[in-house]
Amino acid sequence: MSNNIEVNYHTTGESTVTNKLGMRQMQERVYAKRNSKYLLVKAPPASGKSRALIFVALDKLANQGIKKVIVAVPERSIGSSFKNTELVKYGFYEDWIIDPYYDLTSAGTSDSKVQRLIKFMEDEEAKVAICTHSTLRNAYQKIDSDRKFDNTLIAIDEFHHVSAEDNSVLGGALKNIMHNSNAHILAMTGSYFRGDSAPILTEEDEREFDKVNYSYYEQLDGYKYLKSFGIDYKFYQGRYIDAIEEAMDLDKKMIIHIPNVNSAESTKDKYDEVDHIFDAIGEIEKKDEKTGIYFVRRKTDGKLLKVADLVNEDGREKIQATLRKIKDVDDLDIIIALGMAKEGFDWPWAEYALTIGYRGSLTEIVQIIGRVTRDSENKTHSQFVNLIAQPDADNEDVTYAVNTIIKAITASLLMEQVLSPEIKLKSKGSKIDTTDKNNDDIVFIKGLKEPPTQKAKDIIENDLPDLKAAILQDRQVQQAIATQEDTEYVNKVLIPKVIMQQELELDDEELESVRQHLVADMVVSQSQNKTSKGENGDNNKFLSMANRLVDVEKLDINMIDKINPFQRAYEIMSTNINSSTLRILQREIDSKKYDFSEDELRIIYPQILKFISENDGKLPDKGSDDEMERKYAYALIKLKTMKEEKERLENA
Repeated sequence: MSNNIEVNYHTTGESTVTNKLGMRQMQERVYAKRNSKYLLVKAPPASGKSRALIFVALDKLANQGIKKVIVAVPERSIGSSFKNTELVKYGFYEDWIIDPYYDLTSAGTSDSKVQRLIKFMEDEEAKVAICTHSTLRNAYQKIDSDRKFDNTLIAIDEFHHVSAEDNSVLGGALKNIMHNSNAHILAMTGSYFRGDSAPILTEEDEREFDKVNYSYYEQLDGYKYLKSFGIDYKFYQGRYIDAIEEAMDLDKKMIIHIPNVNSAESTKDKYDEVDHIFDAIGEIEKKDEKTGIYFVRRKTDGKLLKVADLVNEDGREKIQATLRKIKDVDDLDIIIALGMAKEGFDWPWAEYALTIGYRGSLTEIVQIIGRVTRDSENKTHSQFVNLIAQPDADNEDVTYAVNTIIKAITASLLMEQVLSPEIKLKSKGSKIDTTDKNNDDIVFIKGLKEPPTQKAKDIIENDLPDLKAAILQDRQVQQAIATQEDTEYVNKVLIPKVIMQQELELDDEELESVRQHLVADMVVSQSQNKTSKGENGDNNKFLSMANRLVDVEKLDINMIDKINPFQRAYEIMSTNINSSTLRILQREIDSKKYDFSEDELRIIYPQILKFISENDGKLPDKGSDDEMERKYAYALIKLKTMKEEKERLENA
């Protein structure tokens, strides 16, 4: 098997061993900083962040004067991670018990949940509420004073959904609560980037946070079974359904994500695509009506494989219920999904993720990778394979794109923030007003309804990112897209509904103007890399993704090793990534975090030597709470990098 990325680890099992309080390695590290007012936890999927939050929240309620805890998750399904949890029998002093009345990730309307969260804030007996980011955001807009959050712990799961941008309501709420109340904040994320130009926190606010960093490398290094992890990009020509058989590994526990029906890779018939995948696996022998699982006779050797189809709506709830009850490695072999089995999904035996089609979100890629990087006795290696239509570009450009994206993914393994600028551009065939010569990143679309009021104009100029996020998180919209609902119904009914749920108080004319601009903005974002030519709508979205990763482009590291044939196209392989490579990349990233001039480095170097002398030979720590020590650490990294570069040039 070939890999673009392969990371090898020495396995110690330390990350899965619990201490006398029932805490794993990462949880123990977080608990050690439980007294921090602001705490930022960067740790990969499946590392135990949810329980780490629970331990800290219980301590703050019992010992730190905190009266209430609000846990905010990006979507309702993730709320189950914070269900009632037994802790006492494993050594902790208290169990985690949730009042179902304040579990706001259960059924109910958005308005009712907002009102109930406001009621929770006023209920002196209530201790813990679980809600979505959307509920917290909307409730905040109705609360008249930030001081209402005094003596409250606000815990935000999947923190990469937050933005420091001025037009992010949740980001603004967080900033105001930090500055105008004594609330405590606990933020957790498995991927510290958003995929746009907006940082998660401003540098000023991030400095207020104590930090716990726990990378993929640390987690996997401590695993008992999983020894290596690989990534492979395969490019195909024609239809993906004709290439998928060669891309699958039927000896592995596999999750297959088919492309979105609106993507260029899709055949536009998701049910037919699933049928082709079944044919590539073998012959369907039967379907268990009780569980919804298909039994498929593998064509190569006749072995019976158990396959779950999450694409077809018929019987999906039954299959989801079955997946929640899986207890054994032999209970399932393959999952076929469209939009499910990504963030928050748990099938620990999964070892091979085959994702078809371009994914514009690095967060989504990392989340999918996280599905196959849990420690389990059935695997020593796990694999992420992205099967992508061959871009209409020179091999050199594609290789550059692969190199850039691999660097971004690898940086995410180190829990670094990877940014890419917001794109307001560009589709071949779009009607662009070229009179503006000063800004190449703007698309002008004729026919849009001008905002009739200043309020509508302000919303269009400032609030579109939050509105887009709300639309993409709306269950009805997700379902409509998944089932290929009429796009007019989505645009004319569902999108206005979501806009009105944001309590913007618009009249019909204002609403229509905002709707048009919002839809146009979403269409432009999708169409910036629209099909230029090709038998299957071949596109260059993959290249565009690389072009947006401006920060990682500055990392002077080549990850590409060689190119191999695949079908009628090729796959690109990188050099292997091991602990040494990760350290080199980390240092390369660190060397660019401070912009030191040579004069400043000459001045600061004697201070670094003095610091080392006064601290018994201890080198400055970039994770220190002391800003000057952090600056010393980054200056030392920069000096080492400059020295190595000089030696390299001298020896060239």
